Amino acid sequence: MPKSTPKPAKELSLESVLWNCRVVLRNKCNKPTNRDAVLALIFLKFAGDKFEKRRQEIIAEEGDVPIFLEKPSFYLAANVFYLNETSRWSYIVKNASADKIAVMLDQAMADIEDKNESLKGALPQRFFSSLAGVNSKDIKSLIDEINKISEERFHEKDLIGRVYEYFLQQFAMDEAKEKGEFYTPKAIVNLIAELIEPYKGRIYDPCCGSGGMFVQSLKFVESHHGNKSNISIFGQESDPDTYRLAKMNLAIRGISNNLGDKNASSFTDDRQKDLKVDFIMANPPFNLKNWRGENELTSDPRWSGYGTPPVSNANYAWILHMLSKLDVSNGIAGFLLANGALGAGTEEYNIRKQLIENDKIEAIIVLPREMFYSTDISVTLWILNNNKKDRTLNKRKLRNRQNEVLFIDLRTWNKNVYEKSYVTFDDAQIAAVRKIYTDWQSTERGYKNISELCKSAKIADIRKNDYTLVPSKYIKFIDHDLDIDYKKEMTRIQKKMKEILKEERKSQKMLESAFKGIGYGIE
Repeated sequence: MPKSTPKPAKELSLESVLWNCRVVLRNKCNKPTNRDAVLALIFLKFAGDKFEKRRQEIIAEEGDVPIFLEKPSFYLAANVFYLNETSRWSYIVKNASADKIAVMLDQAMADIEDKNESLKGALPQRFFSSLAGVNSKDIKSLIDEINKISEERFHEKDLIGRVYEYFLQQFAMDEAKEKGEFYTPKAIVNLIAELIEPYKGRIYDPCCGSGGMFVQSLKFVESHHGNKSNISIFGQESDPDTYRLAKMNLAIRGISNNLGDKNASSFTDDRQKDLKVDFIMANPPFNLKNWRGENELTSDPRWSGYGTPPVSNANYAWILHMLSKLDVSNGIAGFLLANGALGAGTEEYNIRKQLIENDKIEAIIVLPREMFYSTDISVTLWILNNNKKDRTLNKRKLRNRQNEVLFIDLRTWNKNVYEKSYVTFDDAQIAAVRKIYTDWQSTERGYKNISELCKSAKIADIRKNDYTLVPSKYIKFIDHDLDIDYKKEMTRIQKKMKEILKEERKSQKMLESAFKGIGYGIE
């Protein structure tokens, strides 16, 4: 018999490599530790790749001269981290089988921080040596998988970003408690960026998590042919592990930033008190409790003119904190809050009333349920704007929208489900929301109120509704029951019932005949 032709080897996909990385440490340690181990090694891999590429450029420019090749400033000038020999990925791969590979990795992390000031506090220290349940063989397997990720094999424009986004998203989906706070879905970040248009100026996030808002805002600028060097990034994060992750995430992408000198609460330890910014993009923790002590921050200047937000819920504390950071002339913010903030009761009522009377709120957009990985709740995108007057912005002529608020209800936009896990928006949907918003802003008057979707409300209308911001109080909803022809429908139902009764009588007669045939009667 002729020999069968062997099947061609299946081409290795990037997704399969990334999946294998996750599998290596599965059940060896907890999920946050898995995440940190994978992302730390990915950082070393891409930092090493960028270092080697820059090294070849220096050789081409200056020759193979050690005094140039080992001079940190020659790398830092090109926004590349300087790595000593034992911190380079090539050295790590070469020694991956060593019994002391964990110690080598920890030393590499320490040396890189020491040589690069911008990485202070960004990299995990004495981490790999402390991984209980993970041996040298496991670490080598992980290094071998990560070593397969290269530009030569996977020709992607932003391979670093692609890999980082994959792991940040996938690990976020695995971590039940942190999903809503830890990683904001890309579609929502894209929507915020499309609406507030952060082309130029200072961007701030008071609870920046892993830095996703910053990354996506710069992608927005690039996709619209802007210059990302015109953007300055500022942020703060309270969780020490997430703070470090954000710095690492931004550093490996070459994004300069100021996240404060340490992790800290934006409420109780604002590391950038005098900061004023042009844009804010944020996804604060939903309904955060006990964010301050009972007698703490009661006279804080951030609450001036509004009242002190309650200890029981930080939603309005986030709003006032962000408002205090916005440039008073043109600052604009897009951020997410739980829907309960739209009509929150006694303690928040006066703050919301004053925000409305001060004309700070430009738009309220309710999103569909299940857009976050961990929760099925529907959340709201708020847009605050310190300048609702007529002007020209990004070549668009805006009309005067003072004393108006745009309400949009997207709860029925829930048919686009990603991998049967959560609802998302595609580019066309994001463009459709942006069109509603920009048409409403425009002097060309292309906007129209649409039943069950959007409504432009005057502040006078909001006063009549006792300052609630729940969109259903303003957007017209159609009673579809009114479209029913009741006479016709009742005739149809009666006809159907007659047919059912006729069939039942027929069945009854058949049963009676059957029982009589075997000597039984039916009473």
